[in-house]
Amino acid sequence: MRILIENICILPMTGRDSVIEKGYLIIEDRMIKELGSGSAAPAEYDRVIDGRKKVVMPGFVNTHTHAAMNLMRGYADDLPLMEWLEQKIWPLEAQLKAEDVYWGSMLAILEMIKSGTTTFNDMYFFMDETARAVEETGIRAVLCRGLIGLGPEAESGLDDSRRLVEKWHCSAEERIKFLLGPHAPYTCPPDYLKLVIALARELNVGIHTHIAETQGEVENIKRQYGKTPVALMEEVGLFELKTIAAHCVHLSSDDIRTIQGQGVGVAHNPESNMKLASGVAPIPELLEAGVAVGLGTDGASSNNNLDMLQEMRSCALLHKVNKMDPTVLPAYQALEMATVNGAKALGLSREIGSLQPGMKADLIMLNLDQAHMQPMHDLMANIVYSAQAADVDTVIINGQLIMENRKILTFDEQQVLDQAEKHARELARRI
Repeated sequence: MRILIENICILPMTGRDSVIEKGYLIIEDRMIKELGSGSAAPAEYDRVIDGRKKVVMPGFVNTHTHAAMNLMRGYADDLPLMEWLEQKIWPLEAQLKAEDVYWGSMLAILEMIKSGTTTFNDMYFFMDETARAVEETGIRAVLCRGLIGLGPEAESGLDDSRRLVEKWHCSAEERIKFLLGPHAPYTCPPDYLKLVIALARELNVGIHTHIAETQGEVENIKRQYGKTPVALMEEVGLFELKTIAAHCVHLSSDDIRTIQGQGVGVAHNPESNMKLASGVAPIPELLEAGVAVGLGTDGASSNNNLDMLQEMRSCALLHKVNKMDPTVLPAYQALEMATVNGAKALGLSREIGSLQPGMKADLIMLNLDQAHMQPMHDLMANIVYSAQAADVDTVIINGQLIMENRKILTFDEQQVLDQAEKHARELARRI
């Protein structure tokens, strides 16, 4: 498949001054073949897309989700984290069936595509079903089964993770990658984490985990082990593997140095952290230290959407007001977190996150011909502070047109909406 996008403004995310006001981009098979200013040389193409009054940019990388929790959107709002988990979410999750997870994942993928996400990093249960949804829809994903080291499924979870990696890792034209997913230090004791680390080494995969999400978690880990969650994970050896750590809200200066020194990626989830009143992560300090900080939405039960444009805006505004400094986290840096940094945090920066020849063709087109997007004094500021999910016009992933003119091309949108509603209602009735 050879596609030409012409007459297009290009935001390649290769530097603040790299915007091409009017240019072209050529996709050949799954890759970006060429891009530049002006017009492409005459050639034959399978598709020519007119990009007039639009901008093309890398698709968003959502670095932390629980996709199937879309079925729980609005189910348990306005509660603190542990009460939300222990009294509402975990009892409901105990009733989940595989088919629920499939349709919840399909609903999440539909929402993500329509708001410009082309890659997501997910931890949940029944992960064959999420992988199947990824395979069928054309999106890119990094997946893991959530592992709990306390209880009857500790050992079987490791066996299931091995099976999932062997079945799905690098499948679906390499759109699916698998990691191991120890849930958190408070659910995975050090002895169990050592088993997870050994298996990850054997399978040559990385780690996705939650760390230091709440002050209570940090205090409890300190009481048990005499050190912070980050220091404990370093001592156990988790960070010797490629790790992406979600939240990282309550960090000491030593924790930040450890995260930077060990090359840990961080998934920042500002809206979820605000909604659960978990706190404000030290993102400016992490970025200053050179840590790869990506953006995540968390699950739709604690956000309550998967809109990365909204997450970018919330991120920038949160840290400005938290520091009482309007220069903190400017628009381009927020865009980096949603694209380049997200790819780097996931270990995918050689494949996705920017528009360059030889990179995978994962890109989105935003419609600039909107009242809220004009005038165009600053393209990047308009995207971060003004753009809406409905401005995402076209989505291409791995060189395949997934959405064009806001019409989903690879699956039945209405069927997903109908089935997700049905399964959400049935799930709630099981409690």
